Amino acid sequence: MDKFALENELRARGFANVCCVDEVGRGPLAGPVVCAAVVMPAHEVIEGVDDSKKLSAKKREKLSTLIRLSAVSFSIFCVQPQKIDEINILQATRLCMKGAVESLSVRPDFVLTDGNMTLDIDIPQRSVVGGDASCYGIGAASVLAKVYRDALMDKYAELYPAYGFDRNKGYGTAEHIAAIKECGLCPIHRRSFTKKWI
Repeated sequence: MDKFALENELRARGFANVCCVDEVGRGPLAGPVVCAAVVMPAHEVIEGVDDSKKLSAKKREKLSTLIRLSAVSFSIFCVQPQKIDEINILQATRLCMKGAVESLSVRPDFVLTDGNMTLDIDIPQRSVVGGDASCYGIGAASVLAKVYRDALMDKYAELYPAYGFDRNKGYGTAEHIAAIKECGLCPIHRRSFTKKWI
């Protein structure tokens, strides 16, 4: 599989700044959904970039630093639990991806998004199912988003120690659900995701 095929095809068609976008945190019971948008340079490849879920935490952190240093432009955008509850996780993810694209310091001329996601933007776009594993730039975006969100959840673990956010990152582990039943919800819980336990 050629992870550069999509971006190379677009550059060959004249799109110089191809932006790739991915999200992390659609499924957790707590914390924001986080999206990263990144424009990677055409001729500087970082070895080991892949779907963040396939990489160890240590490897992700190393790659995240390299991606930030190498990128033409990158941005990270969050949509908080209250907004997720208000508009649902699908719409919150679309809003998050749009926010990440619009926060770039360089205006992209084409946008590739992971999954099956159409954004409300005036830039040509294509969604790529499984893009975090099959497209270099989307893989890079997935690493940035994952490292940022994991660090954020570690900070929340200090604020709300009962829930083990440093271990579960807000996902619905048995330990986390037991803590919800015992302690109730904290300010970063998604009310629409946790109704059955309160």
